[in-house]
Amino acid sequence: MSSTPETAALSDADEVERHPCPRCAVQPGSPCRTRSGAVAGTYHTARFAKVPRLAKELRVPTPSDRGPGRPWRPGTPPPAPIPADTPSADIRIGYARCSHLTQELQSQLDALAAAGIPRDKIFAEKVSTRVRVRPEFENALEACRQIKAHAPHCRVILTVYEMKRLGRDSAELTALADHLTAHGIALEMLAGPLTGVYDPSGTGRVLFAFFAAMAETERENIREATLEGLNAAARKGNHGGRPPVITEDMLHTVLRRRARGESVEDIRLDLIIPTGKRKGQNPSLASIYRALAEHDKRQRYAEAVEQAHTDFAAVQTRA
Repeated sequence: MSSTPETAALSDADEVERHPCPRCAVQPGSPCRTRSGAVAGTYHTARFAKVPRLAKELRVPTPSDRGPGRPWRPGTPPPAPIPADTPSADIRIGYARCSHLTQELQSQLDALAAAGIPRDKIFAEKVSTRVRVRPEFENALEACRQIKAHAPHCRVILTVYEMKRLGRDSAELTALADHLTAHGIALEMLAGPLTGVYDPSGTGRVLFAFFAAMAETERENIREATLEGLNAAARKGNHGGRPPVITEDMLHTVLRRRARGESVEDIRLDLIIPTGKRKGQNPSLASIYRALAEHDKRQRYAEAVEQAHTDFAAVQTRA
């Protein structure tokens, strides 16, 4: 390969200077020197031959920033490389999330603490996965990125209790996997089908995408089952929510007695709320008038529908 371009020479110089020179006895981090004590114009062959890709070169020039021809001065030795078989420490950052204010986070926090994560390295928030901006989640990712940048030899792991704490959309989870891969961050799940430390690369990426799709499918199944249950309950007359203050029986009483000329105020005193927080009390006048207004609206709608059917039947008869 040619080492004439300055950028290539600089790259070659960095690799050569990782090694001591057998000829001039300079230590790593310094250029070669001449017998007169100046910076040599080229590196000694015995030195650059230690770099496999430069071993067959005839000469490797000393780049200009090393000051060839000037008085030699020792440079800064490079940091000692970490042996490949040296075990690196695992640094975990925890993230916990639940969707609603009424849900509890403590069980997730306890699981993350049991995994050995200090409380000051756990980020937690109560926010729905439908919300695109999750401040504590972004803070957790930023902490992982900063730790990895300052300790590249360590394995940085983002730990969550289960996959759905991160998101329930397969596209979002796959994008997250890409982000973690780009920054060299591993992902760990303490529960669920993919329990353990996950490296989002290679064949593991396919597995992650599979379970991400499963999570989205599970969410859709839960939604469909919930809607089906609500529809079944509605068919039985149970529409969910708070029980009505004015029941159908109470409304019929009001209609019947008001038709006989009694005032709503007098009728109200004989009505008793059967369920709910105000059980055993009289309903308010506002509640009665709201129930009457809803009844009138339903009646007008039913009459309009009936009239439409009558008109349509008349048209059909004339035709």
